This record gives sequence, structure tokens and C-alpha cells, in this order.
Amino acid sequence: MKWYQKVRASFSAATTAWKGQTFNFTNWMGRKFWGINNSNLATNENIFSIITRLSNTLASMPLKQYKEYSVYYGQVSNMVMHEPNQHMTSFDFIRTMEVSRNETGNAYAIIERDIYGIPKAMHPLDSLAVEPLIDNETGELWYEIRGISGIYYAHHLDMIHVKHISSVNHLKGISPLDVLKNTLQFDKSVQEFALNEMEKLDSFILSYAANVDEKKRNEVVTNFKQFYAENGGVLFNEPGVDVKPIAKTYISADTINNEKITRDRVANVFNVPVAFLNEASGGFSNNEQMMIQFVQMSITPTVRQYEQEFNKKLLSIEDKNSGHYFKFNVGSLLRGDTATRTNFYQSMIRCGVFKPNEIRMLEDMPPEPTEMANKLLISGDLYPLDMSMEERKGSPAEKTVDEIKALINKL
Repeated sequence: MKWYQKVRASFSAATTAWKGQTFNFTNWMGRKFWGINNSNLATNENIFSIITRLSNTLASMPLKQYKEYSVYYGQVSNMVMHEPNQHMTSFDFIRTMEVSRNETGNAYAIIERDIYGIPKAMHPLDSLAVEPLIDNETGELWYEIRGISGIYYAHHLDMIHVKHISSVNHLKGISPLDVLKNTLQFDKSVQEFALNEMEKLDSFILSYAANVDEKKRNEVVTNFKQFYAENGGVLFNEPGVDVKPIAKTYISADTINNEKITRDRVANVFNVPVAFLNEASGGFSNNEQMMIQFVQMSITPTVRQYEQEFNKKLLSIEDKNSGHYFKFNVGSLLRGDTATRTNFYQSMIRCGVFKPNEIRMLEDMPPEPTEMANKLLISGDLYPLDMSMEERKGSPAEKTVDEIKALINKL
């Protein structure tokens, strides 16, 4: 039997095991399957902070299924928008995927389908237990999943896979923590050294002059031991006796500089503004500029990857041909303050871009039932450039013509 036949045979056996009354993913998920948690997230404050911000931001963005710019509701959209599986909400699913992607470079979720082949659930998998494989005979992409009951194989159309960048010859994304390996090791070493230095007891040099006899020396040593044991007190400066503290090698400025360098490198690798790590020198004049860069350089490429994975693997060919697609509302991150949004909405209404009810929906307000609230409006002082002055309502030329006509009628 050829290699790809073995893979397909194993996959067929796995799918057979999934079916039946006991069909669930209990042997795929949970601590029993994944083992203990030895993540770097629990040991590094900067990594925990930046991955928390990225995952929470993406999970908080509205995600909907559209059909030609209108929101569409169906079985697949309900799964993605509300309940990806029986254990998770949509927020928890996206955040879990993002944590895995930013920690290991890859995030996987296997798609569960009904008897008609329509997706009905998505189950996140441990990225360390999944390995992409290429069938050399057919060129098909498969995923090998190592479970407690054996090895399973899933076709690439049944697997959601989002990742960081990778080279041409690699199917897996590069882990940001691997890129930061030397930085994290150096930061950890500096912190351990600083902690050890701070925990050391104070040291002193006790010097005697040549004219101090042995009895006097013993008295001085006894007094100094008592002073040291009580961690302070009164120590008399005896003639011929000199006490000097031994300076510690720990310097707080060194730790501060090291933390600044670490924050800069973490921000560069995760492609976010360094201000997200509470660094004062962010280089932005205001928060709006910072959010624009964050959305353009970090969020937009990430959500585009999720959208294309969902479009390719959750929608049928007929759905895609009829205009169905998934989309994150990236604009929710750039709404600005109340004054900025007010000016924006006014401009959009005056130019006939937004309807009043569309703006109410953006502000999470119920739509107005009146007819005018569902119409595109345009400002009354805007006219086409080729319209003559006589055709414009209320223009000086129009008034002059009316006055002449009235005068003629009087005659």
C-alpha cells in the first residue's frame, strides 16, 4: 500500500470512529489529551500582556456572514457568530485560536460537519499535536493529529489553520517566541541576577589600627555583631576602627534599560506599537494615529487570514458564487471619540453615503420605523457643477427671473 493510501485509510478509520451516538471530541481535547501546561505565557509579563491584548482585540471585533454587503443568517453563520462548539462562545473560540497562533506560530481547529457536509462545529486543537503533511502522489495537504487513542488524519478542507509568516518550503508558521528566544533568556538572566543581588545581606569591611589591642577588638566585633543581627541601631565609631560597607553590584538603571530593550523587541516581533507595553516613548502624537498603525500593520493582515480560511473551508462553492463571505468589522477599532464620530456621520449623511438608520445601527441603537430614516439624503446646498444658476432652488438668478415675471404681469 502506498503512503497516501495508508494516510487515507487511517483517515477513513478515524472518521468511522467519529460517527455514532458517542460522537464527540472528548479524546481530542482537555488536559488528558494535551498534557501539562509549561507555557511561556505564565512566566513572562511582556509576552502575557501583548498576547492578551492581541487575542482580546480580535475576539472583540464583530464577525458576520454577508451576502452582497447584507448580513446573512444561517446554520454556518450562527456557528461562527455565536456557538462554534458546545463548549465555547465565538469570543472564546477566536481568543483561544489567537493565543495559540501568537504563542506557537500556528492555530488549528478541526471542522465537524453534519450528514450533508455542512459545517456545524469547530474544535480548537493543540498546535503541538498537529503536523501538516503533503501527499507526494496527489499534492494534497493533510494534517496529522496525535491523540491519546492514536493518530488521526484530516484533509486540509476540514481544518482551519491560521499562522504567522512562513517560508516557501514550510507549511507551519514561525513562532514569535522562538524569534524572541535569546531576548527572553537574556531578560530572565538579568532579572535573576538582580533578584539574587537584592536578596544578598549587606557586607562590611572592618579595619583596625595597629594600636588597637585584642580586648578592644573583641568588644568592637561583639558590638558590630549585635548591630548586624538587629539590622540597625547605634554603632559608635571607635578610635582606630573603620567600618566600610561593600557596595553591591546591582544597579537599578541596568534593569530599567534591559526592560526597555525587551519591550521594544517584543513589540517589534508582534508588530504592535510599543506603547501597548506601557512604554512612554511610543512616537505618536495621539492615540488615533497609534490605533491606525496598529489596525493597518497588525490587525488587518490577521483578520484577512481568518476571513479567507472561513470563506474557503466553511462556505460551499455555490455560496461563494452567490456572494457569501465572512468579514470582521475592522472599523469598530477606529470609531474615535464622540466628537469625531459625530463629524464623520454628518459628512456621510450630507454626501448620501449613510442612511440615518445605518448610523443608528453602528451606534447600537434600534432603527427608526419612519420612511425617511431608510433613505439616502443629500445636503440642499450641493448641486452638480453643470447645473445653471437658474435651475438651482432659491438662487439669486431664480429670484430675479421671478421678480421680472411679476412685474410683467402687473403691466
